[in-house]
Amino acid sequence: MINGTMMQFFHWYSPGDGTLWDRVAADAASLAAAGITALWLPPAGKGSGGAQDRGYGVYDPWDLGEFDQKGTVRTRYGTRAQFEQAVNAAHQAHLQVYTDVVFNHKNGADELEDVRATPVHWDRRNDPAGPPRTIRAWTKFTFPGRGTNLSGMKWNSTHFDAVSWDENAPPDEKGKYLYRIKDKNFDTPVDPTHQSFDYLMCCDLDLDQAEVREELKHWGEWMVNDLHVDGFRMDAVKHVRFFFLMDWLDHLRALTGKELFTVGEYWEDWDLSRLESFLHLTRHTMSVFDTILRHRFHQASHSQWGGYDLGGLLHGTVTEHVPTHAVSYVENHDTQVGRHSAFVQDWFKPLAYALILLREQGYPCIFSADYYGASYTIDGTQHTITSHRFLLDRFLQARRQFAFGPQIDYFDHSNVVGWTRLGDSQHPGGMAVLLSDGPGGSKWMNVGHPHARYRDLTEHLIDTVQANADGWAEFRCPGGQPSVWVPVGA
Repeated sequence: MINGTMMQFFHWYSPGDGTLWDRVAADAASLAAAGITALWLPPAGKGSGGAQDRGYGVYDPWDLGEFDQKGTVRTRYGTRAQFEQAVNAAHQAHLQVYTDVVFNHKNGADELEDVRATPVHWDRRNDPAGPPRTIRAWTKFTFPGRGTNLSGMKWNSTHFDAVSWDENAPPDEKGKYLYRIKDKNFDTPVDPTHQSFDYLMCCDLDLDQAEVREELKHWGEWMVNDLHVDGFRMDAVKHVRFFFLMDWLDHLRALTGKELFTVGEYWEDWDLSRLESFLHLTRHTMSVFDTILRHRFHQASHSQWGGYDLGGLLHGTVTEHVPTHAVSYVENHDTQVGRHSAFVQDWFKPLAYALILLREQGYPCIFSADYYGASYTIDGTQHTITSHRFLLDRFLQARRQFAFGPQIDYFDHSNVVGWTRLGDSQHPGGMAVLLSDGPGGSKWMNVGHPHARYRDLTEHLIDTVQANADGWAEFRCPGGQPSVWVPVGA
């Protein structure tokens, strides 16, 4: 994905009025013109919460807003016809479309079942918390609104390995235990937390079941061949059998002959060894979000003025160690203000976006709320995300025109850091980027173009800078802001 840039085209509080797919179609051309090359869209299937479900409470992934189920035909984002129009508009604008995939669980079953299961501890999942018992579980999915259209599979307890709810349990035991279904084990390999982090929520899919694996492959084929998606964002990969994820992608790529770029969400893990292990165990068939770098952005944004060491910002990140498989980002729907305490403060976002958009390493992802702005109310509290569109458009322009050629880093100061890109034969001129989380400053950097004159594309600084006979110049940036120096006249 050389010089590609994706956008997450939704946030957690995007309006649930069934118009998101229409907004994708309406904005596709302008986003492509700005420099976006791919859109990450939320789960398109019907969720257990009907018209207001964000798609992560997976009920029926085959129902994209086509059948009357869970009290609605449309999903939170629209109908199948609107989804297809959105994908078509994106493709006409030469944008790729990545859809969100949730393979960990199903929710909102249609019927109860009597199931033999063993209670286990949430934090010690291989240790029984009592003898096997018969529980009353919501595990039958019959899809009465869809019937056998698109897929004839009906789900029951044999397709899951664990649940967390027993209708028969006394009130003081509701939700106290997990229940491992008779003759089942938690899937491996997954993240090792709690002895096994296979279970996340709802009815946990049993990937030992051939019928389950084949159904998921069948659905993937349909999404690629009939709905024409170009790739995937895989939700909660630390909870899903790693080998199945690899097998699923290998199958689809071999069948369709398409690249199918895929990125996995290894949520809130700042241990590089675990992220590298996941990439290794999946044979690098997908990328991962650089959660380590994003956590650094959060820490820096909440530090006192100039209180964070920007010189070490990239050390130990996926972007530094495995740049070809790193998706760098600043914010997303799980971390945005009001939803999570680890949000990145607005003042720091221009610095963070300059870093992910204008460097050689990583595949950057822009959060739509940071581009368009957002305002929403949670429990009576109003939250606002500032639009950084002016600067993001400038960064995208610089990325398209000047983010090429060798990169020279100048991360030799705690509060003023920068880098240059020297350009190539198709993209001459070079570029210098300098940023500060403190009072600003300057740095001598080599742009490789003797006597060339540069201007600050961000318009933070008005005066131009001229390189000397050796291609060096003293570039400046204001306090708490980035400056992007590009050739005068560009």
